[in-house]
Amino acid sequence: MKAAADNNPSLTIILPAYNEGGVIGAVVAKLAADFPHAELLVVDDCSTDDTAARAAEAGARVVSHKYNMGNGAAIKTGVRHAKGEILVFMDADGQHRAADVQRLLEKLDEGYDMVIGARNAKGQAGKRRLLGNFLLNKLASLLTGQRILDLTSGFRAARAEIFRQFLYLLPNGFSYPTTSTMAFLRSGYSVGFIPIEARRRQGKSKIRLLRDGIRFLVIIMRITTLFSPMRVFFPVSLFFFLAGVTRYLWFYLETGNFSNMAGVLLISAVLIFLIGLVSEQITALHYGFSRSQCRPPEDSSMAESE
Repeated sequence: MKAAADNNPSLTIILPAYNEGGVIGAVVAKLAADFPHAELLVVDDCSTDDTAARAAEAGARVVSHKYNMGNGAAIKTGVRHAKGEILVFMDADGQHRAADVQRLLEKLDEGYDMVIGARNAKGQAGKRRLLGNFLLNKLASLLTGQRILDLTSGFRAARAEIFRQFLYLLPNGFSYPTTSTMAFLRSGYSVGFIPIEARRRQGKSKIRLLRDGIRFLVIIMRITTLFSPMRVFFPVSLFFFLAGVTRYLWFYLETGNFSNMAGVLLISAVLIFLIGLVSEQITALHYGFSRSQCRPPEDSSMAESE
């Protein structure tokens, strides 16, 4: 299947939207003109303005939440309703360019399972956000062993069959890009990046740097321990082991006796390592089972409006 063909009926472009009535019509209209045979799916997260009506008028299929559930919840709703074999996720606020969708699809056709639009410095919302994303990218690259250029970008394309395997992991908040990227990489799926220049968003950002930054860090650790526990447990175990050996050698050279503290540190190192080893085995067994049993659940909490 050629994902890059813009006349492919198995392409779904998902736009989660909340109070984007001022711009959603133009965004959908541009996508409809560039990808006339793609399914354009707008998930209205219980907006208080005319987002749903504007999107429908521009030619999108609209799915509406009964109440505000969050960006991640809107993504999950879109994936459950999508008909395409290839999914493209993009913001509804005009940040992402319709022309870059084709570049995502062309990169995906090279054999990748997910392709992410990596923003440059101009596309980041301020210096603090730029620094925060830089640190998150470095930490995630260290934990996964892969170079991650933009962990939090919401502009991406993925194969629907694979993306649905991780749907149960996605949080309802703004950190779905972090979770899906980490899950793909830790599970051995190929993730590619293309450079993009994101426009300045119109309206007020709904992300809070400190609050969501802490959540991103927690999610990185959670996903890493879920898919590869030894990447967390082994360094901690090694630290306790080296601390125990150092304490023993120093105390022995000073007094000629064994240090009780050294014994505690060495025993702790062994226990932490064994916990990590068992966790690794449980994860491998559980994940293999869950992948084979994965089925997208029905969502009864949404109402569809055409």
